[in-house]
Amino acid sequence: MNAYLLWVFAIGPVLIAEALLARYEVLAYGAGWRAPVTELPEGVPYARGAAPDSPPDAYLVYLDGIGKRRVRDSRDGGQLVKALIARAPELRVLGQVQPYSPLAAPLAERPVWKWLRRRIGLLLFLHNVMQIFVAADQRYRPLYNRAVGSQISTQLRLAGYRPDSGIPVVLLSYSGGAQVAGGAVDELHTQLRSPLLLITLGGFHNGANDLTSAEHLHRLTSASDRIERVGTWIFPQRWPLFRGSAWNRANRAGKITVHRLDPATHVGPSSYVSPTAQLPDGRSHLDRTADTVIALIRDRHSATGSPNDP
Repeated sequence: MNAYLLWVFAIGPVLIAEALLARYEVLAYGAGWRAPVTELPEGVPYARGAAPDSPPDAYLVYLDGIGKRRVRDSRDGGQLVKALIARAPELRVLGQVQPYSPLAAPLAERPVWKWLRRRIGLLLFLHNVMQIFVAADQRYRPLYNRAVGSQISTQLRLAGYRPDSGIPVVLLSYSGGAQVAGGAVDELHTQLRSPLLLITLGGFHNGANDLTSAEHLHRLTSASDRIERVGTWIFPQRWPLFRGSAWNRANRAGKITVHRLDPATHVGPSSYVSPTAQLPDGRSHLDRTADTVIALIRDRHSATGSPNDP
């Protein structure tokens, strides 16, 4: 019991501080106290893959999970993005968006967080976890959605996207990135008027964001993904009982398709993006995930035709 109380008194204040800090950033954005960051570090391109001088089949924006701390990093060291670019050269891929920063400021590049990262690295993850719940909170959700939707729109324009071009934008999200992806739909539709395709990978979200302006949502999941399953339990909007929620309305409208990636786990050596976990057909989990994402995008392209086709 003493150990439990010590843990509560040690971690409790940290969680409270993190909750306050997470809210501060979205409020600072709303009040206009700070302008969102738009420029990338030197040497970091706005997109990779298809050349900007030739319209790609689609722009793909990767919204990573809570491990996202910098422009360059991702939970798997960038392996999924690299696999997508290598297998689908017709795509123009953006991986620099900061899903857990309404001000588009990489967490690990802030002086205070650099100091903390060397001493208490867990705080970096707690910060991003809290940002997910801020993004899901009905008091802050509209402002958070507008902030990150504008960030994605800005990065797409800088990467060469032209509004009204008809080129689809694919939001590929991992874990908590799904909360941000769903929230960005309306802002992207307003600013870019682009066809929007959502692909969630182990998506952790509250199901409250309106998906009316999205063409479709493909849910990549696994029976072994406990973290995604927790999201379906703790958010009432994901329960079938709440038929009027945005998630259930989209489901009844046929906008959500489930794809099983068993036996992948959310994280760890058997995760969706593991390059070592092997399937019976000889592919790794990373190979299958990349192949599935590309197939979904190409199927959409084949069904609708390219906006550049005569």
